[in-house]
Amino acid sequence: MDASSPSNAAAALLDRANAGSTSSLGRLMGLYSEYLKFVVSSQMDDRLRHRVSASDVVQESFYEAHRDFAAFRGESPQEFLAWLRRILVNNLMRVVERNVTAAKRDVRREVSLERLRRGVEQSSWRFSAMLESDVDSPSTNLRRQESNAELAEVLAKLPADYRRVIRLRNIEGLAFAEVASRMDRTSGAARMLWLRALEQLRLEYSGEIEE
Repeated sequence: MDASSPSNAAAALLDRANAGSTSSLGRLMGLYSEYLKFVVSSQMDDRLRHRVSASDVVQESFYEAHRDFAAFRGESPQEFLAWLRRILVNNLMRVVERNVTAAKRDVRREVSLERLRRGVEQSSWRFSAMLESDVDSPSTNLRRQESNAELAEVLAKLPADYRRVIRLRNIEGLAFAEVASRMDRTSGAARMLWLRALEQLRLEYSGEIEE
């Protein structure tokens, strides 16, 4: 793998962060910013999304990661990202508790930490599946972490309706009927929008990789 690849860049930033560089820590977290926003958004329903932005949850998680970095015991970017996701899950739980009105049942029974944790992991794997090849290898996990961050950066540049249909279909795993209902479109229109969004994503991502 090229020395300038995102995975090697992340490893170098983590080494410098462990050596005490706060700026390197900030840059390292920035590599995963857009990716984590998509993961958070996939776990927020519409009523919650209207009250709290995914960016706010990610930024709060970054603040806590920066504050508590001395407690991090991992040695690789993959371990660092897993640590960030654990912080993210706890912040999501607090957001749900603060913003969802428990009219008929306790929100703690409705949305548990374990349920959120499973949801975040599932969204992460669905995100990865958009770029998986048919060939597996010992370096697949490393490439997956690298590709997730790169793909999220490209996704963030797409039009809002393209981002939304990809999130609903690919990351939340909804059927086209539900995607259509959420987007106030027919199933056929939702499918066509999804196909156009994927094509644009592939074109933009391929362009990023070739540069």
